[in-house]
Formats: sequence, C-alpha cells, structure tokens
Amino acid sequence: MTERGTGEAAEGTEGLRALAHPLRLRLLSLLTRHAMSAAEAAREVGETQANVSYHLRRLHAAGLLEVVEEVSVRGGRAKRYRHDPESGERVGATSRAEHQLLAAALAEELRRRTAERVVGAPDALTDAELWVTPDAWAQALAMARELGCLLHDAARPPHELGAVRVAATVVLFELDSGEGLSADG
Repeated sequence: MTERGTGEAAEGTEGLRALAHPLRLRLLSLLTRHAMSAAEAAREVGETQANVSYHLRRLHAAGLLEVVEEVSVRGGRAKRYRHDPESGERVGATSRAEHQLLAAALAEELRRRTAERVVGAPDALTDAELWVTPDAWAQALAMARELGCLLHDAARPPHELGAVRVAATVVLFELDSGEGLSADG
C-alpha cells in the first residue's frame, strides 16, 4: 500500500517549486523505481540525513514521491520513498518565470552531472531552436516521453553489478512565435 502526497499540492506552482531545486532533482532520479529512506538516500548523495529528509518531505507533499513502506530503525520508524516518473505530468509551469526556475535547477544539475562524465564514452547531444510542423512536433514529444519511460523502467539500484550510471536531461517546449515582439524581446 502506498501513500501519496496531497493531490492538490502536486498541481501547478507547489509541484514546480519542489522540482526547482538541484538536490530534489537528484533525489527524484535516485528514487526512480527503488525506494529508500532519508538515511539511505543521504549516504548515496553525500548530504546530511536532516537535509535529505526535509527535501523528501517537500517532494512528497508535492505529490512527486510516494511512501511505499515504513520500517523499524532503532526503535523508531523510517519512511521509504519512491518516485513515480509519471507524477511529473501533473506539474507544469504556468508562467515564464516558473519555467525559468525549473530550467535553472536543471542547468545546475546538468553542470553537476557533466563534472562526473566519462570522457570518451558514447553519448548523444541535440540542441535546436527551429520551426517544425505540428505533426513533427507531436511526434518528437511522444518520442521524448517514450525515451523517458524506457530509461525510468530500466532503472536499477545504485551500484548494482553490471549497471551503468548514466545521465539524461530532455527538455522540449514550444517557443513564442516572436510575432509582435520588439528586437529587445
């Protein structure tokens, strides 16, 4: 039996604010398909248990984590959390400012991950700002969602023998057409 964060809080700004923090993005990735307590997650990300516990509670309140079990630990109880990747579909930026907050957190997380990149290992990079047909755009969005599902479904526990640690950041969004904007934006 699982306990989810409050549904209303997961919508809109609260969920976005929860996502717009680099450590929370790391925790969501870490907890994809595999439940961990705050202590377990803290050891994995090299943070204090108190700090990780705070961020796990924020993510849970935003509906991005579920409590999958409670375990006894030295006379107390510890919640074990897991991330449901589909929970992100309920969170969306309602303003440019909110989207920029999320983009800043993603950029910070990408910088952290890049510092740990295996130089020379196979990779893929695509960056573009271009015009496409609505059909091509819909197809690209569907493929990105499929890629996300593939990776999340294939997630293994940290340090599992034979597993490869990888990073993936895919952000696709439609841009303003630019009509009616001045040269200053």
